[in-house]
Amino acid sequence: MLRVEDEALLRGRGRFLDDLDPVPGAHQAAILRSTHAHARVRRLDVEAARHHPGVTGVLTGAEVQAASRPFPAACDSPIPYYAAAAEVTRFVGEPLAVVVATDRYLAEDALELIEVDYEPLDPVLDPHVATLVTERDFVYGEPDGAFAAAAVTVSGHFRFPAWTGLPMECYAVVADWASGEDRLTAWSNFQGPFTLHSVAAAALQLPGSRLRLITPPHSGGSFGIKSGVFVYVVLLGLASRKLRVPVRWTEDRLEHLAASQAATIRTTDIAGAFAADGELLGVRIDAIDDVGAYVRAPEPATMFRMHSALAGAYRVRNLALRARVVLTNRCPSGLNRGFGGPQHYLPLEGLMALAARRLQIDPLELARRNLVRELPYRTPSGGLYCTGDFAACLDDAERLVRYQDRLRERDRAHAQGRLVGVGLACVVEPSISNMGYVTLVEDEETRARSLPKSGNAEGATLTINPLGGISVQVSTTPQGQGHATVVAQVVADVFGVTPGDVTVVTETDTAQSAWTIASGNYSSRFSGAGVGAVIGAAGAVAEKLRAIAGAQLDADPAEVELRDGQARLRSDPDAAISLRRLAGMAHWNPDGLPTGMDPGLAATVYYSAPEVTPARDNDISASSENGFVVDIAVVEVDRETGRVSVLDYVSVHDAGRLLNPLLAEGQVLGGFAHGFGSAMQERTAYGPGGELLTATLKDYLCPTAADIPDVRTAHRETPSPLTPLGARGLGEGTTMSAPAALHNAVLDALGRDAPVPLPLTPANVWELLR
Repeated sequence: MLRVEDEALLRGRGRFLDDLDPVPGAHQAAILRSTHAHARVRRLDVEAARHHPGVTGVLTGAEVQAASRPFPAACDSPIPYYAAAAEVTRFVGEPLAVVVATDRYLAEDALELIEVDYEPLDPVLDPHVATLVTERDFVYGEPDGAFAAAAVTVSGHFRFPAWTGLPMECYAVVADWASGEDRLTAWSNFQGPFTLHSVAAAALQLPGSRLRLITPPHSGGSFGIKSGVFVYVVLLGLASRKLRVPVRWTEDRLEHLAASQAATIRTTDIAGAFAADGELLGVRIDAIDDVGAYVRAPEPATMFRMHSALAGAYRVRNLALRARVVLTNRCPSGLNRGFGGPQHYLPLEGLMALAARRLQIDPLELARRNLVRELPYRTPSGGLYCTGDFAACLDDAERLVRYQDRLRERDRAHAQGRLVGVGLACVVEPSISNMGYVTLVEDEETRARSLPKSGNAEGATLTINPLGGISVQVSTTPQGQGHATVVAQVVADVFGVTPGDVTVVTETDTAQSAWTIASGNYSSRFSGAGVGAVIGAAGAVAEKLRAIAGAQLDADPAEVELRDGQARLRSDPDAAISLRRLAGMAHWNPDGLPTGMDPGLAATVYYSAPEVTPARDNDISASSENGFVVDIAVVEVDRETGRVSVLDYVSVHDAGRLLNPLLAEGQVLGGFAHGFGSAMQERTAYGPGGELLTATLKDYLCPTAADIPDVRTAHRETPSPLTPLGARGLGEGTTMSAPAALHNAVLDALGRDAPVPLPLTPANVWELLR
């Protein structure tokens, strides 16, 4: 089935936030941003800007801090985080003031009239000397004993650099503060509402019912990055409250690159203990997450999201993790596609590649010897791998890439002086995140003093109008994934109609929509939790229709089937009533309904994902489901330039039942493009003084269609017993696997015994060839 969303989008009829005028008379905002990574603000003079023609007013960082509280986060931080800086600025691009005017041009002009006197301070960019926010140690099994018994130990130092999501549409907010009611309504292209609604409400000192967030029908991508727009909801909300006008702001690309958010930088020292036959006996991980200038919620989620899969797809039971989170003078980090996964699998899969060289065992064979084989499988740190066949996926990838042929081609190329390499990555892809995994940042005693956190729940509402029209409202806030297409499919199946008969509403309104603290678009949760709520609502209304039809046909409702737009008896298809007539009965003639039945046809249902419970000691099932991905990359490195060319790339997935194979393929290829960019080209870079070096798309190199190689894919569909339709998420797997597979292929091509630094740009690789 083709996507139902594309007709409007391809004809330029999408309704993005900048296309909408939700509140009349909105004034336009421009934001003054710090030009220093770390400085004391000795003076901020906004008087000339205030009196500039067309200017409505100015909100300063000092006023922001006086009118709001610091943003709450999952752990305490020595540096409070507000929507704007006052006395000290801590990253390039940090807001210092907001100018509001009758149009954006005048607001931008007025910004230039603001005078700022900075006292530069030394920036901190090295995570090893940065401010420590939290440190936790986790031990599973007997890692010391495993290393003592090992025939071979292998270690490596890995650094995953910052990179961003670069959605086509940047942040946008329209804020309207009703001062008489002390209530804020904000329209934004947020991917929530989930937990960050509560974070924003707390910062504004508002009860949750007085912060109303509304998302537009369309959003031009996110990849996690738009979770950070909540900061600007607060900032623009405070501007609207002070100036008593609705305020509108649309971020430009320069602002986005400097100050939206980026993926977390992780530095990892990893060591593995191996038996002589290649069995992985133990793993030690020392990871430092650089979350930038502040702990921005939901950080430190990146550190703990993969906690259940610390050993990835391997059977090793002896694990040790030292987890540290630090602050530096960079833009605060946050969600980015696969968050935590790319940072985790680069060192883990890199370790396996280094071990294969050291042990002189083929990497694919080394993986095969260590893969989890009997599922369900409980990981040492508490995760549940429910179903699947990891080894079979590896076999599929081996056949698809013609692995032995590729190895022979590599060896022939090396004999000719060419640098060809083959790289492997085996990753477990979590989906439907447990809302409680971030509580691992706290020790058990501290955690016990607060409300237990767990689960992942979603709501959906389905209605049938008096003419038989079916409408579904979801709170999964899609940004291009095709949620409306899948919802139309599954609802059509339940009611025996065509997908075109189903209208799907994707706008979310926290004052009207059925949502929970977990609602939103992240962690590949739609196919499980989102569809679970839709199936529940559709099933409830369908059951009511069968009961009405059974009464009319003098039959047991269990004998009624919904098919071809009718309710009819299985034993006698000629005994049928159209859905339109049944809907009319429910709306127009409540007196004729079965005894005790309420009028109308509507249901709001919440679905709660299974197998996600609160953290216990140091164990947690951090996600309800886990898929599996095997990637194999074949590359060639040019000796003269260091350029890496991808000769072949295969990716095999087991994401359970594919609800729409076309959409699934798009998610796999999109995830690969994201991971390919982080591996090969993209990075958010800072100079020694904390200055942003990648401030434009001339400097921040995002791969284009011409840069991205073809990917050959295959799927194993092992249905999940945990989700209503047997589906697992697959939107992030290749973002996690691609950097590791490409790194390992270049490692193989160069014959190195040490990790290769990312990104694999010609300059970086050429340095290794000198």
